[in-house]
Amino acid sequence: QVQLVESGGGLVQPGGSLTLSCAASGIIFNFYAMAWYRQAPGKQRELVAAITRGGSTNYADSVKGRFTISRDNAENTVYLQMTSLKPEDTAVYSCNAGGMGSIYWGQGTQVTVSS
Repeated sequence: QVQLVESGGGLVQPGGSLTLSCAASGIIFNFYAMAWYRQAPGKQRELVAAITRGGSTNYADSVKGRFTISRDNAENTVYLQMTSLKPEDTAVYSCNAGGMGSIYWGQGTQVTVSS
C-alpha cells in the first residue's frame, strides 16, 4: 500500500519559516519524481516545487528564492523548506509522487501565514 504522509505544517507569522516533510512508503522512492502542490481556499491547486529522480528542481515563480525542495532517498522523504513566508502562501500543501506510470498524493498539511 502506497502512503505519502506530510508533516510540518502550522501557523507562522509573515516573514517566518517552516519546513514540510513528506515520508513515502510502498514505493521504490528513488524511481519517482516528487513534487509539492498547494491549494488555497477558492483557488485551483498549483505546483509549488518539483524534484526529479536525479535531483533537478523547478519552482513556481511566486516561490523562487524563498522555497527549497530536496529529497533524501535513504529516508524516502522529500522536504520543502519555506522562508520569508507571506500571507498569500496560506494553503493546504500536498505531496505528489510520479513515476512508473503511477501518480500518488498525500492527504495534505495546512500552512497558515498570519499575524
